[in-house]
Amino acid sequence: MKTLHIKTATCDSHIICGEGAFQSEIPSLCEGLTFTVTDSNVYKLYRNIFDDIFSKSGSVYVIPAGEKSKNYNVLLGILKAMLSAGLKRNSTVFAVGGGVVGDICGLAASLYMRGVKLVQVPTTLLSQVDSSVGGKTAIDLCGVKNIVGTFYQPGTVVVDPMFLSTLPAREIRCGLGEIIKYGALNKDIYVKLIENKNNLRSPEFLKDITFDCIQHKAEVVRRDERESGLRKTLNLGHTTGHAFELYYKRKSHGEFVLIGMYYELFIAVKRGICAAEYADSLIQLIKKVINIPAYEDAEKACLMAVYDKKNVCAAEVSLIVPAEAGRCEELRLPVDEYAAEIAQCALKIREDKQ
Repeated sequence: MKTLHIKTATCDSHIICGEGAFQSEIPSLCEGLTFTVTDSNVYKLYRNIFDDIFSKSGSVYVIPAGEKSKNYNVLLGILKAMLSAGLKRNSTVFAVGGGVVGDICGLAASLYMRGVKLVQVPTTLLSQVDSSVGGKTAIDLCGVKNIVGTFYQPGTVVVDPMFLSTLPAREIRCGLGEIIKYGALNKDIYVKLIENKNNLRSPEFLKDITFDCIQHKAEVVRRDERESGLRKTLNLGHTTGHAFELYYKRKSHGEFVLIGMYYELFIAVKRGICAAEYADSLIQLIKKVINIPAYEDAEKACLMAVYDKKNVCAAEVSLIVPAEAGRCEELRLPVDEYAAEIAQCALKIREDKQ
C-alpha cells in the first residue's frame, strides 16, 4: 500500500493506492450519513459492495453509464437526490466509478451546500491513473467537453487494482492513453514504458505504473492547483484528442488522447520542437495500443479545438507537445495553420498505409 498527500490552498487530499485499499479504508470513511454515486455498469458488477457497505450508511444513486450522462439534467438529478437524502455539510459523498462518475459527482459535491466532503473511488484504469486525482470536476454543455466545472479537491482518493480485473479491453486501452501521456511528461515513466513495451497490458505492470502516474500528477497539482501554468502540461495530446472526440464520438477518451498525441507529434517534429527519434519511440508505444486513423475530414474535425480551455486567443490553438524525454512545450498556432498541419498528417497516414 502506498500513500500520497496533496496539500493545496483549498484542501488536503489523501491518496491511498494498492491492493486491499478499498477494504482497509472505505468502512471507516462511511461513518455518518453518506451519499454514493455510481453508474449502471459498475453497480451491476459490484452490487454486493453497494449493498454491504454504501447502502448501510446512506443512499446510492445510479446514473446511466457513458459520457452522455455528463449533462445538466443528470447533475440536477444528483443534487435533488442529495437534498432528498437529507445531506448536511458534514455528510460524505462517494464517487465510485470511472471518469464520468468522478467528474459529475465531484461537481455535485462542490455545489451542494457550497461543498461537502468528497471521496473518489476510481474503478477504471483511466480514472485511477489520472482523473480521480487533482480535483477537476465537470459536465459537458452544447457538445463542448468539460466546459462547465469547478476545481474541488477530494478529501480522499482510494485506488484499488481489484477493480481492473473486470474491465473490458477497450477500457484498458483508454487508461493506457493517459499512461503513455505521462510517459511523454516524465522520463522515469517513459523508461518504464519502453522497457515494458511488449507487456503494457500486464496486471502487474499496470499496478506498478499506476502509482507512478499518480505521483507525477500529485506533484504537478501541488505546484499548480488551478492550471495557471505547469498543470497545462497534463493536457498533452488532449487538444486535438478532444476535438476529434467531440466530432467523431466513436472511440473512448483515452483512445482519442493517443490519436491526438500522434497528430500533434507530427506537428512538433515538423516544426523542430521534438527530435524525430524520440517522437518515433513515442509513436511505437502509441501503436502498441491503437491503430491511428487517417481521418478524411480531419481538417474540419480539428476545428473543434477552438473551444479548448487552454486557448487564450480566439485566433490561436494551444498545444502541449513533447520536446524531449521528460520535457514538453506549449505551441500556439493560428487556427488555419493548425488545421492545415492536421490535414497534412492525415494525408501522410493514408500514404503510409498504401
